[in-house]
Amino acid sequence: MAAPSDEKGAVGPRCHHRSTAMLDVPFLPFCAFLGALGFLCVAMVGTWCQHWRGGFSLDGSSRTFNWHPVLMVTGLVVLYGAAALVYRIPNTWRGPKLPWKVLHGSLALGAFILTVLGLAAVFRFHNSQGTPNMYSLHSWMGLGTVLLFSCQWAAGFGAFLLPWAPTWLQALYKPIHVFFGSTILMLSVASCVSGINENGTMEYKLLPAEAVFANTLGLLILIFGVLVVAALARPSWKRPDSNSPDSRQ
Repeated sequence: MAAPSDEKGAVGPRCHHRSTAMLDVPFLPFCAFLGALGFLCVAMVGTWCQHWRGGFSLDGSSRTFNWHPVLMVTGLVVLYGAAALVYRIPNTWRGPKLPWKVLHGSLALGAFILTVLGLAAVFRFHNSQGTPNMYSLHSWMGLGTVLLFSCQWAAGFGAFLLPWAPTWLQALYKPIHVFFGSTILMLSVASCVSGINENGTMEYKLLPAEAVFANTLGLLILIFGVLVVAALARPSWKRPDSNSPDSRQ
């Protein structure tokens, strides 16, 4: 009489495995979708600034400010998200790790450079218009994120790219680096989304076309950030340990 119960017990794991397999998404198609979503975010923020905000300039006017959201979304969200996902590419699981370290660090450095240029644009605009700097929660959150990002990059460069960094230091710092990588991305998303409503349109409560467009942009940025963090947390997409048979240095 024990056989039916054993059979029932076996059905549960089989069903769970089948449902898990159905929910499994290949990494490369997921990255292609994420890349398209990131490109859409950049295209939309550029369209917003060009169509509703007067375009771009370097004369210190509001058109100079328009570089700020474009560079921040491009660098601090999209390019930074791409840098975070480098080690999830299956090709990085085998062979020398140094080229992927350099790619990861280079993408992060590119994101940091665009971010600094975005900050320079907003400070130039404020100074030319006589507007106080750092007066809003968005500005506090954004600058704090950039400072944390700069510390993260410098510490990662020193621990993982310099040849004289000891192995024990890399092992000690790696989980900290991974944690703050996801944290900085979510802070970046929060800063960008909070900045969208700060630069809202006149009579925003009437929900004009610009407000609908800007709100949609904010939702897409949020979705992009959540998907990147979800990819980073997915166990099957994590790089195996160096002692694993799947990882040959």
